[in-house]
Amino acid sequence: MERVTAMAASELYTKRARVWIPDAEEVWKSAELTKDYKDGDTALQLILEDVTSIEHKLDPKTKNLPHLRNPDILVGENDLTALSYLHEPAVLHNLKVRFMDSKLIYTYCGIVLVAINPYETLPIYGTDIISAYSGQNMGDMDPHIFAVAEEAYKQMARDERNQSIIVSGESGAGKTVSAKYAMRYFATVSGSASETNVEEKVLASNPIMEAIGNAKTTRNDNSSRFGKYIEIGFDNRYRIIGAHMRTYLLEKSRVVFQADEERNYHIFYQLCASADLPEFKILRLSSANDFLYTRQGRSPVIDGVDDTKELCITRKAFTLLGINDSYQMGLFQVLAAILHLGNVDIKERDSDSCIIPPNNRHLTAFCELVGVTYQDMSQWLCHRKLKTATETYVKTLSRLQATNSRDALSKHIYAKLFNWIVEHVNKALITNIKQHSFIGVLDIYGFETFEINSFEQFCINYANEKLQQQFNMHVFKLEQEEYMKEQIPWTLIDFYDNQPCINLIEAKMGILDLLDEECKMPKGSDDSWAQKLYNTHLKTCNLFEKPRMSNRAFIIQHFADKVEYQCDGFLEKNKDTVNEEQINVLKASKFDLLVELFHDEEKAISPTGQVPGTGGRTRLSIKPDKSRDKSSKEHKKTVGCQFRNSLQMLMETLNATTPHYVRCIKPNDFKMAFSFDPKRAVQQLRACGVLETIRISAAGFPSRWTYQEFFSRYRVLMVQKDVLPDKKLTCKNVLEKLVQDQDKYQFGKTKIFFRAGQVAYLEKLRADKLRVACIRIQKTIRCWLARKKYLRQRSAAITIQRFTRGYQARCLAKFMRRTQAATMIQKYQRMCVERKRYRKKQAAALALQKILRAYQARQKYQTLLRESKSVIIQRHVRGWLARCWYKRCLVSIVYLQCCIRRMRARRELKKLKIEARSVEHFKKLNRGMENKIMQLQRKIDEQHKDNRLMSDKLNSLETSYTTESERMRAELTRLRGAEEDAKNKGNQVSSLQEELERLRKELSTTQQEKKNIEDWTQAYKDKMEKMVSELKEQNGLLKTEKNDLNRLIQEQSQQMNEKMVRAIAQETQQLETDLNEERSRYQNLLTEHLRLEEKYDDLKEEMRGSKPGHRRRDSTHSSNESEYTYNSEYTDLEEGSRAVEDVTRGIDTSLTLKLQKRLTELEQEKQSLRNELENKDEQFQRARARDNVEFKKARGAELEYESLKRQELESENKKLKHDLAAMRKSLLGDAATGAGAPGSPAYKVLLDQLNSSCEELEVRKEEVLILRSQLVSQKEAMHHKDEKETMTEPSVYADDVSKLKDTDEIKQAYVGLKDTNRSPRFMRQPLDVGDLLSRLRSAAPDFHKLNEDGELWLVNQGLKETVRLLEHQLQTQRRTHDSEVETLRGELQNVKEENNRQQQLLAQNLQLPPEARIEASLQHEITRLTNENLELLAEDPTASQEARVIILRRMVDLMEQLEKQDRTIRKLKKQLKVYSKRIGEMGAGQTEGQTSPGQMVDEPIHPVNIPRREKDFQGMLEYKKEDELKLVKNLILELKPRGVAVNLIPGLPAYILFMCLRHADYVNDDQKVRTLLTSTINSIKKILKKRGDDVETVSFWLANTCRFLHCLKQYSGDEAFMKHNTSRQNEHCLSNFDLAEYRQVISDLAIQIYQQLIKCMENILWPMIVSGMLEHETIQGVSGVKPTGLRKRTSSIADEGTYTLDSIIRQLNAFHSTMCQHGTDPELIKQVVKQQFYIIGAVTLNNLLLRKDMCSWSKGMQIRYNVSQLEEWLRDKGLMVCGAKETLEPLIQAAQLLQVKKKTDEDAEAICSMCQGLTTAQIVKVLNLYTPVNEFEERVSVAFIRTIQTRLRDRCESPQLLMDTKMIYPVTFPFSPSSLALETIQIPSSLNLAFLTRV
Repeated sequence: MERVTAMAASELYTKRARVWIPDAEEVWKSAELTKDYKDGDTALQLILEDVTSIEHKLDPKTKNLPHLRNPDILVGENDLTALSYLHEPAVLHNLKVRFMDSKLIYTYCGIVLVAINPYETLPIYGTDIISAYSGQNMGDMDPHIFAVAEEAYKQMARDERNQSIIVSGESGAGKTVSAKYAMRYFATVSGSASETNVEEKVLASNPIMEAIGNAKTTRNDNSSRFGKYIEIGFDNRYRIIGAHMRTYLLEKSRVVFQADEERNYHIFYQLCASADLPEFKILRLSSANDFLYTRQGRSPVIDGVDDTKELCITRKAFTLLGINDSYQMGLFQVLAAILHLGNVDIKERDSDSCIIPPNNRHLTAFCELVGVTYQDMSQWLCHRKLKTATETYVKTLSRLQATNSRDALSKHIYAKLFNWIVEHVNKALITNIKQHSFIGVLDIYGFETFEINSFEQFCINYANEKLQQQFNMHVFKLEQEEYMKEQIPWTLIDFYDNQPCINLIEAKMGILDLLDEECKMPKGSDDSWAQKLYNTHLKTCNLFEKPRMSNRAFIIQHFADKVEYQCDGFLEKNKDTVNEEQINVLKASKFDLLVELFHDEEKAISPTGQVPGTGGRTRLSIKPDKSRDKSSKEHKKTVGCQFRNSLQMLMETLNATTPHYVRCIKPNDFKMAFSFDPKRAVQQLRACGVLETIRISAAGFPSRWTYQEFFSRYRVLMVQKDVLPDKKLTCKNVLEKLVQDQDKYQFGKTKIFFRAGQVAYLEKLRADKLRVACIRIQKTIRCWLARKKYLRQRSAAITIQRFTRGYQARCLAKFMRRTQAATMIQKYQRMCVERKRYRKKQAAALALQKILRAYQARQKYQTLLRESKSVIIQRHVRGWLARCWYKRCLVSIVYLQCCIRRMRARRELKKLKIEARSVEHFKKLNRGMENKIMQLQRKIDEQHKDNRLMSDKLNSLETSYTTESERMRAELTRLRGAEEDAKNKGNQVSSLQEELERLRKELSTTQQEKKNIEDWTQAYKDKMEKMVSELKEQNGLLKTEKNDLNRLIQEQSQQMNEKMVRAIAQETQQLETDLNEERSRYQNLLTEHLRLEEKYDDLKEEMRGSKPGHRRRDSTHSSNESEYTYNSEYTDLEEGSRAVEDVTRGIDTSLTLKLQKRLTELEQEKQSLRNELENKDEQFQRARARDNVEFKKARGAELEYESLKRQELESENKKLKHDLAAMRKSLLGDAATGAGAPGSPAYKVLLDQLNSSCEELEVRKEEVLILRSQLVSQKEAMHHKDEKETMTEPSVYADDVSKLKDTDEIKQAYVGLKDTNRSPRFMRQPLDVGDLLSRLRSAAPDFHKLNEDGELWLVNQGLKETVRLLEHQLQTQRRTHDSEVETLRGELQNVKEENNRQQQLLAQNLQLPPEARIEASLQHEITRLTNENLELLAEDPTASQEARVIILRRMVDLMEQLEKQDRTIRKLKKQLKVYSKRIGEMGAGQTEGQTSPGQMVDEPIHPVNIPRREKDFQGMLEYKKEDELKLVKNLILELKPRGVAVNLIPGLPAYILFMCLRHADYVNDDQKVRTLLTSTINSIKKILKKRGDDVETVSFWLANTCRFLHCLKQYSGDEAFMKHNTSRQNEHCLSNFDLAEYRQVISDLAIQIYQQLIKCMENILWPMIVSGMLEHETIQGVSGVKPTGLRKRTSSIADEGTYTLDSIIRQLNAFHSTMCQHGTDPELIKQVVKQQFYIIGAVTLNNLLLRKDMCSWSKGMQIRYNVSQLEEWLRDKGLMVCGAKETLEPLIQAAQLLQVKKKTDEDAEAICSMCQGLTTAQIVKVLNLYTPVNEFEERVSVAFIRTIQTRLRDRCESPQLLMDTKMIYPVTFPFSPSSLALETIQIPSSLNLAFLTRV
């Protein structure tokens, strides 16, 4: 713990200072002072973080104050030495914060990398992370195992010194994984020196060693139970060539015993899990629970591990390392035999002997598997042989002894098997290539202390003591070197030296020496050995102690802690014996592999093992040195002696290398992910030496600043007068003022060194100064804000008052107006109410009166009516009563009369009856009868007389009666009518009364109904109103719902549209992505092909004997060579083969054979590719020939069809004429009959036939017009086509048809009309003349109406006109053809004459001297131009005037050229004279006979190239075949882009090559075309391979290759590429060859050049990006420099030579200007810029994600400013739409993420929506790395990060953390036609291409 002076204490231990106090649970707890500390105080007043107040008592003796806590800005630093206060609580807290909060498992502690096991798979070990760390300085990136590996690799290459990486830690701390990742890093970055994939073999050794040497323990599921040191060998180019492994202390006891929750070695469980495999049936295995050696731990399965798959991986690794299947099965047999041996049941016979039952199943299986006899093995498992000086005898073993002997044999077999596998792995990793250097990776156990510590822990801690001593010396040495380098006073640092502890163990009479001595004693025991230890060391060594309560233990004070060792078992474990007879039985085995395991055994066996009576963990040492001969004495060495020797060898190896330390920490004992146990961590930190490193650093000057960094950080503590131009002097002056004690710091050459705590003190001063400044700023700002607020409030109050008063006034006026209006309204309203009430009362009174009067009237009427009706009723009733009385009286009277008459008649009858009974009566009766008769006679007479009278009277009466009767009858009728009327009236009255009653009833009913209806109406009305209101509400709801539905429909429609748009966009994007992926895949395959070619070239170079340089190479390096090679390269190869013979003598034979084999394979591959190409060519030729035959057949058929069609037309024409004549005759013959009347059948038929004839005539006319148009177009096209045969087949027949002559053109034109003639409009049936004539004769048509418009005459005239037109056209074409032939013959004759004349003139000129030759040429040219002028003048005066002007201009140009040539001649003559004089002076002159002066003058002068007229050039260049190499050499190989090419037309080499190619095509020379293209491609590749790192060269040839590709497309003849051509350019199209395949080859070449250009630019930009985009402060003063530790980062302050953002922009400008100068296509420039910006963004973001010091608010603002500058550059160059800005989007979002608020859920939502371009891993990584630069910034809470992770959980994205910096966007070459005419291109003389002739 650091000591502070009284002054420092009073200054540092003030109120609110934070300290660390000890705690039983958390080891250290943070607290804050609530009161200033003063001298003499015995206690400190503290408050804990949970707001608990405590009093901390100080030690009265030491008065040591508690440790001070570092400022918050230093918490979470990458390097523990960067902490100002270096002590245990600071280290522990820093590791905890990084591990728990930031999820960072790696931390530097000076030269040590502290690695905490996360117990979770992290995505930080991918190839992208390896690429990011490759080539970086160790301090430039966040701590990582890859950074340590890179530092070791870099120091090996730089210092030419071997390296070592020492990985140590407890079991379960992650040692094996760390070592594995270090080896993976070396294998990835270095590649392999041969084709044997040594790096894969090195990595393949890991699963093997894990299977046989790792096991599950309570602390680790994959714990290494042995130590190993792997030396990875490198050649002189620092590529892996092999490896070698040494092992230490294998834990053999695990083979026979496992504690609870532990397992045996993995390989046993892998075999048991795979027991069902057919090949494993012979092993007789079953479940792991069936074997004793695998079931003791009761945990046979590891969660998440499939032992079957692991065995497959192990077997593949065996195969890769050369261990074949037979050996593998042998190994598995031995392992299965061990399991069976463990299951052998030994029965107890008595207390001193035992027996194995016969036919024991497992022993039988063991014997069969290892090839020994059952009897021998069962004999020596239960017996042993004892030898004395005189005799040998066999002794029985007890059951316990036999069991221990069996287990010892199992352990011994496994140890032998382990050593055999290690030996064979080493053999597989050995190579014949000479090893130049190596990097060793030591994976060894850390310091161990358990409740019971035995021999194994003693050896382990002894090894750690040695390693700690080496570590301390190395740290001390580095500190001393640093101080000496900076030239500061060096003072010895008191550090713990553990040499006394080492001497206690290994010195003479030390613990190991006494142990070996005791082992040699015949009756040596653990007790006697313990007594010897007590007697020897107890009083002489302070590090050795004796426990109080034990005489069989001892205590050693190690560097980490005190450890108590139990002496039980030390001697037996050190002896490590096994039964010799058992070994002899195994040696006699028939199993070859087992014999091989024991072939070196001697009589005395000393493998490792456990003897009877021992328990617990036992580890095995031994791997003796293979370089030494193994003698019998070597075998008798004890385990301790052998371990000491191997440890000494290891220390010698480590001391001869530069060590790098990795300390692995186990955070908890429960394997919980990211759980930190402070107690366990502190134990391991003390044990692994991290705290010792801190203590050593704290004892000196741990904090180191450069002067520039100190000035930048603490500029705030200076005043203006303190700032001097010399930064060093300024820092000295300021420090002397700030820190009075001179011992607290030292000034070095480049750095300032501070004692521990001084940086914290300066930070406190800085924070106080900033706090005061902040308070002042806050005060001023708050004052300004308060005044602004007051002024705003005052203004607002006045405004509110004004508006309030105005509002109140308006309200008062409104109130008054409303009151007056209300009074008026009330008056009128009351008046209205009263009037309404009066009118209502009046109406009511009138209504009442009316109703009353009506009621009275109705009552009176009713009364009168009732009285009248009553009288009528009375009258009728009385009359009815009177009639009834009369009738009754009459009836009574008649009845009475009847009764009386009946009574008299009865009396008379009674008398008569009495008289009749007497005679008298009869006499009387007779007399009386006579009298009576007489009387009656008289009476009758009288009656007759009366009757006559009465008859007369009756007649008269009848007459009168008849008259009266008639009258009465009439009266009666009248009366009856009147009665009827009366009755009717009565009935009517009654009916009316009934009607009235009915109406009354109806009225009452109606009234009731009315009332009911009114009630119903009211109810219905209410109901309807309610219903209406409900309907209105429903209507409103429906309207709302309708609107909602409409809106929803619209939204859905819009969403559907958007969805469709998005789907289409996604589909388009997916298609584009697929296309880009396909392009990338193709381009990657192309790159891989080129890489293989480069390997082939490298092999050729090595075979030629070129010495490789010391350079680091990437495994993915690509080449530029292709399969197209120079013919001259074969001769070079033949010449080089002679040199190879001499060189290969010094090369290793195996390497030579491998190279030859590889060369043969490449040659075979090349030959196979050539054969395949030839087969493809043959197939293509056959297909083309077949297609040509088919085409000729088809064309012949077409021509035949056309001739038949023409004949058909002629026949139809004749037929029509014949029909017309027949109709005329018919008409003339039948004219008299009148059969042609309108409407007749004949008339209709004739009319129909006439219409069809007219339509047919129109069709023929259309055909004639189309024929004429096609004839004209074909004739014009014939002037621009030659009739030579092409080398490729036409794609469509029309292309060949266009080359036919006139007749063929007519035929082909008719082909185009076939479909037209087949349309429904023209598909009528042919005309039948016979049918027509029969119809005409059958009926009489009206011929006059039929021909009234003259249709027949028109038909005839149309046909005649057609025939005349065709004849005229034919004659015109004949005349034109004849005239053209004559013209061409004349021109040909003129050309021949001109040619002869030119040859004569040329022959004459050649005989003239050069000066006269030029003049003669000029004169001839003038003469020719004059003649042409005269000819033009004679032909066309206007054209001749223009031609004269042109000729004059050309003459002026010729004169200027002549003058220029004269000046050149004079200049060269002067130079020649000077040179001649010099040569003469030197005596090296030449005779004049050799070279004439004229020739010397003429030599550098080329003849004047007099251009011909423009119309004479066809844009072609002719060259001889022997000049092809010269053309390629001058135009490609020796052309300097920075020199001659700068002044050329952009793309001139491409134009020249294409013009040469055009001439080869013109002369139909396919060999010349092929060789020119092949030479061009190979030459470009050769120049790129030679100068491939020159951006200008690569850019130049990229532009020219693309231009050459565009020329091949533009002049290919394809219509798609001819759209933008001029007619003159279309004439220059290739005519004979189709170069589509070569276009693909050139496109591939362009892709290769583009990728090479990108790599060149990346190599230039890469060193600038991190410095310019991240480290350099473009905005000065924004970000502050934080204290750094031993791992010094690159300073962010711009020193001389560092890159800035301006450097990047200048470089981008240079790239852009170079590409523009070379004429690169704009679209291609956009793609290049997009790739450049992607690299800038990706590298910047990757470094940001791997650098904790860059993740701050100020750095985010810096990055955004830098990005804005890049966007401004894009805007200036017009490249904003090229997609480059979008590539920076992830970087922009990361910068925004650094600047936004990171507290609330709203902030989390904003971050999730903002950072769409970042993955979840990247967002969380940035938040975890976010580090405040100043105390005023706040860290991101863990809860906020969890919230972000929860919100981003559903994202579907790649888990990759870093962006792929090697990704190259697939390049495309959009067609860009050139407007430059080929015939106008001039070849500069500087290109030395005078052998080219323009055609």
